[in-house]
Amino acid sequence: MVNKALVIIDVQNGMFLEGEAVSDGVELLQGIKVLITQARSTKIPIVYIQHNETAGYPLENGTYGWEIHSEISPEEGDIIIQKTTPDCFLKTSLDQELRERGIEHLYLVGIQTELCVDTTCRSAFSKGYKVTLVSDLHSTWPSTELTAQQIINHHNEALRWFAYVKSSVEIELSSKAWE
Repeated sequence: MVNKALVIIDVQNGMFLEGEAVSDGVELLQGIKVLITQARSTKIPIVYIQHNETAGYPLENGTYGWEIHSEISPEEGDIIIQKTTPDCFLKTSLDQELRERGIEHLYLVGIQTELCVDTTCRSAFSKGYKVTLVSDLHSTWPSTELTAQQIINHHNEALRWFAYVKSSVEIELSSKAWE
């Protein structure tokens, strides 16, 4: 059996600030909560990635914005990884934590689609992990040229080279579909 982990990237309070909230943030949180429940019920490890910014930025270490969103709070036994770059593996203990637990397959959700989610998906693939990108449970903000949904759709297509891309409805973490 392939050992799996749910990896939740940068779902922190600073991403949900009024007037600057990530696109479809309420739906994102609700969907991630469902996957967390599935993971907990099947004893699949949950890894929370927490981005650390310097003073004056929304994800400044130790501030309210930096904290993991209360809707999806970690519990005892969950893994919390601190990072400072878009790649959740770069200069972190993520790879070591996963390998120590025999994790081979990652389910990726979180923020920000075109930065940390994309970079981590590609990095995980390069490190030999099987990856499932949950297509409706990662988000971003609109750019000057594209809507948030256009960015999400583009990355769902592009990342098919590196991951299974499945909607949350298609995923049952307890299934043997990805073994």
